[in-house]
Amino acid sequence: MMIELYGLKNCDKCRAASKWLAANGIKHRQLDVRESPLSENTLRLWKNELGWETMVNKRSTTWKGLNESEQDSLNEDKAIALLLAHPTLLKRPVLVTDNGIYNGFTEASYNNIFTKA
Repeated sequence: MMIELYGLKNCDKCRAASKWLAANGIKHRQLDVRESPLSENTLRLWKNELGWETMVNKRSTTWKGLNESEQDSLNEDKAIALLLAHPTLLKRPVLVTDNGIYNGFTEASYNNIFTKA
């Protein structure tokens, strides 16, 4: 099973998720979305599983820095365009496994994901 963890190197949740995976003996590849930009196809695939509303972190500094016209009337296409232009808007981490795509991190959620696997 190939496991990929998408996020930012300096994100506390991403580091915690990576540490949890390592502590549980789960090999994974960690990707920084700034260094490895996501494609539109990838974002649309994730959107199908997560929903575009879940993918945009409206509590992020990046979101707060957008002007009102960029934030107003957010829809699927606008969300994808914003995520392509501003990868740090992605709610992270995003965990991609053979069994699904998951957003965010808690020990409980990862325990649940990997007990199902």
